[in-house]
Amino acid sequence: MNSSSPIGIFDSGVGGLSIWKEIVSLLPNEDTIYLADSKNAPYGEKSKQEIIELCIKNTELLLKKGCKIIVVACNTATTNAIGYLRTNYDVPFIGIEPAIKPAALQTKTGAVGILATKGTLSSELFHETSKKFTEGITVIEQIGEGLVPLIEKGQIESEEMQKLLQKHLQPMLAKHIDYLVLGCSHYPFLLAEIQKITGNNVTIIDSGEAVARQTKAILEKNNLLNNTKHQTSHTIFTNSKNSSIKKILEILEKDVEVQYLDF
Repeated sequence: MNSSSPIGIFDSGVGGLSIWKEIVSLLPNEDTIYLADSKNAPYGEKSKQEIIELCIKNTELLLKKGCKIIVVACNTATTNAIGYLRTNYDVPFIGIEPAIKPAALQTKTGAVGILATKGTLSSELFHETSKKFTEGITVIEQIGEGLVPLIEKGQIESEEMQKLLQKHLQPMLAKHIDYLVLGCSHYPFLLAEIQKITGNNVTIIDSGEAVARQTKAILEKNNLLNNTKHQTSHTIFTNSKNSSIKKILEILEKDVEVQYLDF
């Protein structure tokens, strides 16, 4: 493993591309390998043990491909499995958690909303973080039931998506939230649709830029940052033949080859 090795990124499908985009933007000299485990999406409805096993599978595949650092671009996988991964593998891991801290520190109404998967909201790590920063603040947690499967199918602007978002967001708006934390890497693709419902009075926070900055910091700390200007290589693997990954890449305006891999 050396500085010219690629950054490995995995998620339960296309959602982590919102993180991948920020990493590619911040670190233009880095090669990347992205695994979209769409076959097993969503992780948020699985047991902790199932999530750990999927994370082991993804990690070992990225290590076989020579990755120097692994970004767990999935809130559910981070909150349930990153402790296990860091204990059992030598490579550095970057996780992603709902950005509760900035929302809690900046709220004026004293009410913040968190839209996340069941797996994230019920995890021990999420509860520890939430408890640490939200004393005296009303936190409205909402499971984004049904959102990930629709994003995986590319149905971002569908009528069904509009109905689900209304159902999930209206109870939060009724409690006068002024910050909404997106606690799933899939959800930034819904930003425009969410803003249609929340209007300009709610600030929406996701973790993409923070994760990219942390990735850079850890690469620097481990002398693994690639400072050599070269023709970068980005490879995206999906294990679903019906994945909407190409559509998502079009939204991101990224022209990257997508390969099918049975993993």
